[in-house]
Amino acid sequence: QVKVMESGGGSVQAGDSLRISCEVSGYAQKINCLGWFRQAPGKEREGVATIYTYTTNSSRKFYHASVKGRFTIAQDNAKNIVSLQMNSLQPEDTAIYYCAADPFVGNVYSGAYFDHQVRCGKFRLDQYWGQGTQVTVSA
Repeated sequence: QVKVMESGGGSVQAGDSLRISCEVSGYAQKINCLGWFRQAPGKEREGVATIYTYTTNSSRKFYHASVKGRFTIAQDNAKNIVSLQMNSLQPEDTAIYYCAADPFVGNVYSGAYFDHQVRCGKFRLDQYWGQGTQVTVSA
């Protein structure tokens, strides 16, 4: 059974930093698409950052415009663990942060593989989700 578990959320003041982490267990292979999403009360869930790993083990990171330059996503080289370092936090960053994992299963030379790359970069992950961790930023 695949499990996604976020940790590290909390309450901080504007300008502070916070690092949240996510561990995906129950999946033997390295997941090539991992990401962070967030949802504030009364708003739709939005993509924050994703990291896509190619077969060469090189990776590419994607960020929402509102967090680029402040947040950094990273993946453990050996395990399906992804972190989000959040700097210069602002009240508008307050939300429940969800971790998502979307592994590709199939032929890496197929069109589906390329489609998966595109989806990851567009924050379109839909396979495994965590329960979320609350991040609250006060002014």
